[in-house]
Amino acid sequence: MRFLMMTTDDGSTQPSAPDENMQLEMGKFIEEMSRSGVLVATGGLEPGGTQIKASGGKITVTDGPFAEAKEAVVGFALVEVGSREEAVEVSKRFFGIVGDGQGVIQRVFGPE
Repeated sequence: MRFLMMTTDDGSTQPSAPDENMQLEMGKFIEEMSRSGVLVATGGLEPGGTQIKASGGKITVTDGPFAEAKEAVVGFALVEVGSREEAVEVSKRFFGIVGDGQGVIQRVFGPE
């Protein structure tokens, strides 16, 4: 099963520069997850992005950031695990390293 784990930001936490120990721990975690085949892809996302909307045959493209957005996805990891519970455990390990934050885990359907 594949799950998309997204780190979200609602603007309530102040970003801080990652310390050297956290960077080392995250590097080890990513290496372990990659080596085991659990981590398929990971990355941070640009703030804002571009919105595409189709309605009544008309397509509208709008560049962000979007002031009306209450929450934004700021990073992601695509993982392949045996169950949702395993995806939750991977996410718990991630937040155990980075500290405060929030995220969403969603199962990915489709060809693997």
